[in-house]
Amino acid sequence: MSMLRAMQRNRLNVDLTAARRGASVIALCLLTACATRLDQAPVVDRTAPLGTAAAQPAVPLGPPPPGYYRVKPGDTLYRIALENGQSYRDIATWNNLANPNQIEVDQLLRVVPPGANPAASTPGVVTAPVPGGNVTSVPSASVPPIVGSGAGAAAVPPPQASAGDMAAPAGSIALAWPVRGPVLNGFDDTKNKGIDIGGAAGDPVKAAGDGRVVYAGNGLRGYGNLIIIKHDATYLTAYAHNRTLMVKEGDAVTKGQKIAEMGNTDSDRVMLHFEVRRQGKPVDPLKYLPPQ
Repeated sequence: MSMLRAMQRNRLNVDLTAARRGASVIALCLLTACATRLDQAPVVDRTAPLGTAAAQPAVPLGPPPPGYYRVKPGDTLYRIALENGQSYRDIATWNNLANPNQIEVDQLLRVVPPGANPAASTPGVVTAPVPGGNVTSVPSASVPPIVGSGAGAAAVPPPQASAGDMAAPAGSIALAWPVRGPVLNGFDDTKNKGIDIGGAAGDPVKAAGDGRVVYAGNGLRGYGNLIIIKHDATYLTAYAHNRTLMVKEGDAVTKGQKIAEMGNTDSDRVMLHFEVRRQGKPVDPLKYLPPQ
């Protein structure tokens, strides 16, 4: 009898041990399953407030007010000055720019003198010339529509026109030819903002009129060694691709004075690219030059 009881007690212990082991295995499986679900649960960023809308794109800037210019990608202060008929140093002064080479896209720049009427950029009255100038202040008229002569690979002879046909607009300036040579490419306002005059390397380039040098250098891409002369508050002339520059910024020059030597900097051939700018807008130089 005692032996039977001992056997029953041992079997009960074995069953309890097996039950405990089974419970441990089940608990371990449950924990493993929970851990697996937690590892696969998505991560949610709780740092942003609930209901916050996605960032909206920047609102495009409106057009600049009269007398101002908004900087675009690729702009330089030199080109902005040329396109607005001003000296780059003046624009730098009006906008308190310590370094003319540091301007930013979308920056708003004043391109007319402080206190000046922005409407003066439209045809009105030609103001007094810069020192050394010889332009009389008279009411100006709109430049008549220009018909481009088109660019050609071969040189074309200078146009044979009467003095009346070649007369410059009222209130403008009469310019002299900066060099004597064939007109290689004419003005067309889109592809060529001036005329290209052929010649030989080293030929003298002369000022087309009295004025003051507002730029002398090679900072405008596509122009090579360039000189810009300001004749008055309305007119500029530009002389590009020179081999050598004979004047510097700030120099007063007179009509017919040698200012450079012809070359081919930033050009595939020797020539002078000559522009006339009326209030920053390119106009046909042949309207301001006498027949050759």
